Amino acid sequence: MEELFQVGSITQTHGIKGEVKVFPLTDDISRFKNMKNLLLDGGKDGYINLDVENARPQKNLVILKFKGIDNINDIEKYKGKGLYVTKDNRVELKDDEYFIADLIGCDVFTDENPDVKFGTISDVMETGANDVYEISLENGENVLIPAIKDCILKVDIEGRRVDVHLLKGLMD
Repeated sequence: MEELFQVGSITQTHGIKGEVKVFPLTDDISRFKNMKNLLLDGGKDGYINLDVENARPQKNLVILKFKGIDNINDIEKYKGKGLYVTKDNRVELKDDEYFIADLIGCDVFTDENPDVKFGTISDVMETGANDVYEISLENGENVLIPAIKDCILKVDIEGRRVDVHLLKGLMD
């Protein structure tokens, strides 16, 4: 099966005409307006292909309406289920933007020792001002590196490699 990426999960129904409230797993909920097709985790029924008819933000959630689902009874059973996109259907990113799922697992190298693996990105924390990459070191310890231009020198998603500069005090 093709690799899938979760973009949200259905929290509850909205009204009686088949709309749902979705908790988005993206930093920009306006991206849902451009999503045409989503895959719903149907549990034992497998993934259900859904065409998005309408999407609108509501506070920190998104209200979605799917084509062909016009009744609360048709969608209610999917509360708590995830919504996914295929890799081909992910939104286009700007330069120097990366999907968290693509960053996790990348090998990290420093500018001081570019031929020796420093660690692996194990998590990305979204702090508001900038993301922070959690690097699992070879010795089992973890280091946090801010995702700013002074620290992140080069990201090669295809090559699964991130080159970083360690600011003074980071490893003390």
